[in-house]
Formats: sequence, C-alpha cells, structure tokens
Amino acid sequence: MITNVSLVTLWVTDQDDAKKFYIDTLGFAPGTDVTMGDGFRWVTILHPDHPELEVTLMRPGPPLDADMAEAVRRSLASGTMGGFGLTTTDCHGTYKDLVAKGVEFTQPPAERPYGVEAVMRDNSGNWLVLVEKREYTGEDFAH
Repeated sequence: MITNVSLVTLWVTDQDDAKKFYIDTLGFAPGTDVTMGDGFRWVTILHPDHPELEVTLMRPGPPLDADMAEAVRRSLASGTMGGFGLTTTDCHGTYKDLVAKGVEFTQPPAERPYGVEAVMRDNSGNWLVLVEKREYTGEDFAH
C-alpha cells in the first residue's frame, strides 16, 4: 500500500547554488548529499516540518538522454520550468521577507478564490507558487 509521496525531482542548473538558495533563503533543511559513480551527485533537501518528503536537486543529464537534458536546460534558462507550490500562513509577509532576501517574484501577492497567491523564481529559473490557503468551493470559480 502506498502511504505518501516521499521524493520529487526539481531540475536545477547548479546543485550547490540551489542547495544554498533552498536552505539559506527559503528555510529548507539539508537531506542527502553524496557523489556516486561517474561523478553523479545525489542532493536532497526537505522542509523541517515534513521530513517525509525530500526534494532532489537534479542537474539535467543522465538518466535523461542528451536531447531531453538540453530541453530542460533551455526551459530553465527561459524561466518556463515549473517547480512546486509552497504553503504559507502569511503570503504578504513572506513575500516581503523574500523580496528583502533578493528573491525574484513574477507575480506579487494576489487574491484568488483559494487564497492569496504569489509566484517567484528560484535561482535556477523554476517558478514556485506561494499560497496562503483559504476554504473554497467550486462555486468560488464561477464567473
């Protein structure tokens, strides 16, 4: 029986820079950092309150074929690669804190039917959604 999601992959341009960004800027904790055969490096981070879910900071390369790795690199460079969503209890306050730390936002906090949402980029070009959730129903999306 599957009990939970335990690992997700985030493509990054530089594992050291990404690890520093997620730990020092966003408050994640270090997970695993090992170098395996052929110079392959396995780097993970996790949120201190949710250690059951690790995020692998993976450079585009094997096991991707060369064409796919290049496509991922192009997507990161253009800022069109999706990352994941982060929950906050105060979107406006977190936004201000992160802007002060130099984080680039493509969308400041905005009201949505499901809460307050802001969109930022990490230092590899992935977009991350920051959401202060609130209760909603499908009717909240009706025009």
